[in-house]
Amino acid sequence: MNLLAGKKALVFGVANKYSIAWAIAEAFHQQGAEVGLSYGIPQLEKRVRPLAAEIGATFVEKCDVTSDDELDATFAKAADHFGRLDILVHSVAYAPSEELEGRFYDTSREGFRIALDISAYSFVALARRARPLMPDGGCMLTMTYYGAEKVVPHYNVMGVAKAALEASTRYLAADLGPENIRVNAISAGPIKTLAAAGIAGFRKMLGYVGERAPLRRNIDQEEVAKTALWLCSDLGSGVTGEIVYVDAGYHILGMPEPPEKWE
Repeated sequence: MNLLAGKKALVFGVANKYSIAWAIAEAFHQQGAEVGLSYGIPQLEKRVRPLAAEIGATFVEKCDVTSDDELDATFAKAADHFGRLDILVHSVAYAPSEELEGRFYDTSREGFRIALDISAYSFVALARRARPLMPDGGCMLTMTYYGAEKVVPHYNVMGVAKAALEASTRYLAADLGPENIRVNAISAGPIKTLAAAGIAGFRKMLGYVGERAPLRRNIDQEEVAKTALWLCSDLGSGVTGEIVYVDAGYHILGMPEPPEKWE
């Protein structure tokens, strides 16, 4: 099948071959979409351009999502390159590493501002600029995590930022629905990525979830990408404003069963 034949997709947040954003870009390409890639800092260019070549992506742009000037320039180039957009993917999140250690109440004012700006507001900023390029409708997608609704050790201010991102998803879905633009989020379980490496105790978290999730395993980037594919294709035509979990079922548990037998 070519679920995205003729579609044009712009994917923000590619860092390397392990990125969720890259897995999504690959899946979109395999299903017939023309894909453009964006990365956040100059140091990532040497990793992203070879990946872009693998899928024939000729639109590859650095974009600092905290800069309105860079956002405007990137979307102006996208308009010239693509003419229109059908899909926008936001896979961008960041908080200073010191904010992902210790207690949440020690979050600094600046750390809070940075986390909310990059991890939540940036989706709003991208959506506002992508909207004029979707005159016939489209789909916008972002990446979230269970720490938005339940306390996860060391996730701290990122949990608050993801909660804001999930609320933004619903408000954007309500705003843009009349224009046939759907807005959804995928809540992925823990995956080994560059971003995850900054969370204290991540390896232990990965092991804990893998032992206790109903499927008794962790998920991978490809599984997230397959969900992104159906959400952004006509298979998801009636879905908007949703948080879709891809976490081997971990989010349904109230008291996870321990790996040892109950006494």
